[in-house]
Amino acid sequence: MQPIKPLNSQQLCRLCDPDQFEFETTDELDGLKEIVGQSRAEEAVHFGIAIRREGYNIYALGPAGIGRHTLIQHFVEQQASNDRTPSDWCYVNNFKETHKPLALELPAGEGVELHREMDHLIEELLSAIPAAFEGEEYQNRVQEIQDALKERQESAFAELQQEAEQHQITLIRTPSGFAFAPTTEGEVIPPEKYEQLGQEEQARIEQIVSTLQEKLHHILNQIPLWNKEAREHTKQLNHEVTMTAVAHLIDALTIRFSNLPKVVTYLESVRDDLVENTEIFIKPDGKESKQPSNATANNQNSLFNRYRVNLLIDQSDSKGAPIIYNDNPSFQSMVGRVEHIAQMGALITDFTLIKPGALHQANGGYLILDIRKLLTEPYAWEGLKRALRAGEIKIESLGQMLSLISTVSLEPEPIPLDIKVILIGDRLLYYILLEYDPDFAELFKVAADFEEQIEATAENRLLYARLLGMLAHKEKLLPLHRSAVVRVIEYSARRSGDNEKLSTHARTLVDLLCEADHR
Repeated sequence: MQPIKPLNSQQLCRLCDPDQFEFETTDELDGLKEIVGQSRAEEAVHFGIAIRREGYNIYALGPAGIGRHTLIQHFVEQQASNDRTPSDWCYVNNFKETHKPLALELPAGEGVELHREMDHLIEELLSAIPAAFEGEEYQNRVQEIQDALKERQESAFAELQQEAEQHQITLIRTPSGFAFAPTTEGEVIPPEKYEQLGQEEQARIEQIVSTLQEKLHHILNQIPLWNKEAREHTKQLNHEVTMTAVAHLIDALTIRFSNLPKVVTYLESVRDDLVENTEIFIKPDGKESKQPSNATANNQNSLFNRYRVNLLIDQSDSKGAPIIYNDNPSFQSMVGRVEHIAQMGALITDFTLIKPGALHQANGGYLILDIRKLLTEPYAWEGLKRALRAGEIKIESLGQMLSLISTVSLEPEPIPLDIKVILIGDRLLYYILLEYDPDFAELFKVAADFEEQIEATAENRLLYARLLGMLAHKEKLLPLHRSAVVRVIEYSARRSGDNEKLSTHARTLVDLLCEADHR
C-alpha cells in the first residue's frame, strides 16, 4: 500500500493573480444580470415556468443563501410581465341556497365596476322603491282592494240579514261573535215572551235560525279566504310596483354586462328576489319602510347586503400575471377563510365576509413558498396538494375539513385554479418528500438544483468580480479594489474546500463585504 502523498502549500491554497484583472475597482465593471454558476438551475426554472401542463410545478432545491429567491424572482417577473392579466373574482349571494355563495368571473377591471354598480343600485333602491309605494296611484289601488274586501263582507252579511228579516229574525253582533234572535214589529222578543210562544212556533223559529246559522258559518269560513285573496291581490300589486321601480335599473346593468352571461343571470336573480321580497321596503300597514317590521334600525344596511358584491380579487391595477410570495403559509392564508361577526350574542356570517387566500391572489400567476414553513403549518401542505389535484380553490375551515364542527356554515362555490407553484427548500426535504409523499412527484415534476460551487476558471473569476461589484452596489457599500476581489476569490475557494472551485454562497459574501466596509 502506497503512502498518501503530502500536499504542498500551493495545493492547500490556490492563489489568485491580481494581474489577470484589468480594472482597478468594481465600479468599472458592468452589472451582473445573471446568477453566477447556476446555468442548470436557470434552464430548469425557465422550463418549469414556460410549460403549461398539469403537475409541472417547481421545487428549487439547494442551501439557503446561494441565490434561489433572486433567480426565481428574476425569471418569474420576466415571464409574468408577458402573461395575460388574470380575471377578477367576486362572490355574490345565492338567493336559492344562501349558504352556497356563487363565484363570478369577470375580465380584469370589471369586478370593481360590478361592485361599484351594485352599491349604486342599493342607493337607488333605498329611494326609488319607497317613493313608488308612497305614490297616490299605489295608495288608491290598495284602498280599492281593501274597499272591495269590505264591500264583499258587508254584502254577504246584508244578504243574510235581509233573509233573516223575511222570517222576522235579526242578526245581532255581540262581543263574542254573532247571534240570531226572533223579532216582532221590529223589536227583539224578550226571553220571557219567547217562552210563552207555542211549541210549534218555537220549533219553526229554531228551524229557521238553524238554517241561518249554517249560512252564517259558511260566510265566516269564507272571510279568511276573502282576506287571503285580498292579500294576494295586494302582494301582486306590490310585485308590480316593485318591478316597475327596479326594472329600468336592472335593465341598465344587464346591458352594461351583456357580454358576461353569468353576470346577466345573477342580475336577473337580483330582480326576481327584489320582487319576491317586497316586504323589505314596506310595512304591514302599506307605508314605506327600508327594513322589515321585525328588524331594528341599527341593522338597516345589513338587509341590503344580500345584493352587494364581495370583490374577492381585483386585478384592475395589475399588468401581467400576479407574483405572490406567502411568508406565512397557514391553511387559511392559503385557501381563504370565512369570517364571522358577533351580533346579539351570536356569531353570524354571510358571503360578504369571505376573504381570499394566497391561492386566490396568485391564481393565473405564480405562488412562491418556503417548503419548510409550509410543512410546519398544520394541514397547509395537504390543502395545497388538494387544490392542485382538484384544479380548484375550495374555501373551508379546518373544523369543517376535519368534521370537528356540525354548525351550519357557508359553502362558497369553488373557483377554478390555474397557477404555477414554486417551492424553495433544501435537498433533504426534497428527497424526503420524493420518497415518502406519493403526490409530490406528480405535482412537482420540475427540480431546479442550485449548485453550491462553480469551476474556478478565468471566465468565472471575472463573473465573480462582477458579482461582488453588484452586491456592493446593492448593499450601498464601497466598491472593491482589485486586490480585495482577489482576496475574496481566495476566501471563496477555501470555503468550497476545493482549490479548483469557488463557493456560490452569496449571503456569506454579503456578510463579508458588510464587515469589511464597516469603519
